[in-house]
Amino acid sequence: MTAPAPSFDIEGSIPGIIAGIDEAGRGPWAGPVVAAAVILNPETMPEGVRDSKKLSEKRRGEIAAALWEVASIGVGVASVDEIDKINILQATLLAMSRAAANLPLRPDACIVDGTIKPKLRAPAYTVVKGDAKSFSIAAASIIAKTTRDRMMRELAREFPFYAWEKNKGYGAPAHRTGLDAHGVTPHHRKSFAPIHNMLYADSSPELIETNR
Repeated sequence: MTAPAPSFDIEGSIPGIIAGIDEAGRGPWAGPVVAAAVILNPETMPEGVRDSKKLSEKRRGEIAAALWEVASIGVGVASVDEIDKINILQATLLAMSRAAANLPLRPDACIVDGTIKPKLRAPAYTVVKGDAKSFSIAAASIIAKTTRDRMMRELAREFPFYAWEKNKGYGAPAHRTGLDAHGVTPHHRKSFAPIHNMLYADSSPELIETNR
């Protein structure tokens, strides 16, 4: 059974200008977490906007390029240092707040994928599986994913032993092989259990942050 496509139903139920917010990169072992906030005009929205996970890399790139032409977009990033300092959840919320603050147009309200609200100037509403329900959140998922993927490809040129251009920092076999052979880089999340355990295999201090 085919899942229903996203719509503007949620946006239409809230008065004013609505921004959708989503993130990419909570789970990887390396690289930042990236969020996007997107305000769409239904009359100029590109065809094919869906949850980014439902699209091929090529198609995501095509739709992202079209969105940058017609939508109001803000991007926010939380660094690896911030992830390790405040944990991945709080870093994700921080990236979302930054994305909304970077919008060229101030929204009247924001709809956020997930169950936890970031700190925003505008009222915020959470939507579980919002990237499958809302065009605005789906568009944000595409922008966040393509932006982070580009960042990881750039890092892969500087650190070529981890196949980040393919695995985007997730714990794929080639990434594990690179870690075994070349060790941990400044772009690895040291609070995530696999990286933490490599760094502190001998002393094994208590692990506070986990990959969640």
